[in-house]
Amino acid sequence: RDHELTAMHPVLAPKGRLALYLGSWLFVGGLLAGLFVAQRELGWIGSLVVALPLSTVYAFVCLSAWYVARSMPLSSTTGLRVLATALAAAVVSGTLWLGATRVWVEQLTSRGWVSAPVRASGLDTIVLGFGVLLYLLSLAVSYLIGTFDAARQAERRALEVQVLAREAELRSLRAQVDPHFIFNSLHSISALTSADPAAARRMTLLLAEFLRESLALGGADRIPVERELRLAERFLEIERVRFGSRLEAAISPGNAAGCFVPPLLLQPIVENAITHGVAQVLEGGTVEVSAARSDATLSIVVENPCDPQRPRGTGAGVGLSNVRARLRAAYGGEARLQAAEKEGRWRVELTLPLDKGQGTRNKG
Repeated sequence: RDHELTAMHPVLAPKGRLALYLGSWLFVGGLLAGLFVAQRELGWIGSLVVALPLSTVYAFVCLSAWYVARSMPLSSTTGLRVLATALAAAVVSGTLWLGATRVWVEQLTSRGWVSAPVRASGLDTIVLGFGVLLYLLSLAVSYLIGTFDAARQAERRALEVQVLAREAELRSLRAQVDPHFIFNSLHSISALTSADPAAARRMTLLLAEFLRESLALGGADRIPVERELRLAERFLEIERVRFGSRLEAAISPGNAAGCFVPPLLLQPIVENAITHGVAQVLEGGTVEVSAARSDATLSIVVENPCDPQRPRGTGAGVGLSNVRARLRAAYGGEARLQAAEKEGRWRVELTLPLDKGQGTRNKG
């Protein structure tokens, strides 16, 4: 609550709003002058000379209604207390305005700028009643602004919670990729150690380079397609040590090199292409990765040979589930993943909203 009380008044915070606020009170001054004329207390000129400066002064007095409203939130204050405090503040403010009015009228009449009002008591009644009503109106507007502000802040907090939850899910899903990949790579290195020590050493160095480049991504939530394809190519180089000439790669960024995607999005798909594709085919084959962009979408396709006679249980594995979950967390329903087999080829296509942002973007 202390923070709420010390917050700047919404009329004073943005530039230009105070001038607009005071301009509206000139209209209030015109109404007050009209009441003076209607009661035959003063003429139009005298009424305007009295009312316009007084309305400007009272405009600043009514600014205090904002702080009265902030000190008594409707959600935690009884209605009786709000009503009593509002009436007390309105009467006090109206009385002060009445005192200022008497002093101002006395100064004007003593200098002969306006004629003395016919009935001073009638003028006092108008000023006091009008002052109380204006203050109560200011208080009501302050409560209304406070309600809208609270609703806006609640919406912003809910959005922040949603964003934080999405980022936590993305971090968790991305963290699942690394241990799985490292375990498979170390298992391959272990198998090569006795059969081909030179190949094991080369695979170790390539793995170190791949991990170093992956760690260099830091907290980036998007990287260029060109860099993502380069990471996929590095991964294929590691696997080529194990498969030799049985594994080939054809990678093309097309016209989408500068578009952006979540980092390491393709790694599980390419790993599946080898584990459930090339590794199951006696003569091996080529893993093809291509990207293309249209006016509103980015498409990335990964194709690999597969054995039509393989057991049906081996195919997507955990990798595609992970990618689908990451797409859902990052893009909601705007992205999709389609996977299908046709004529001995396994094809995975990612369709994402086009993101042409500049530079690698980092969180925090």
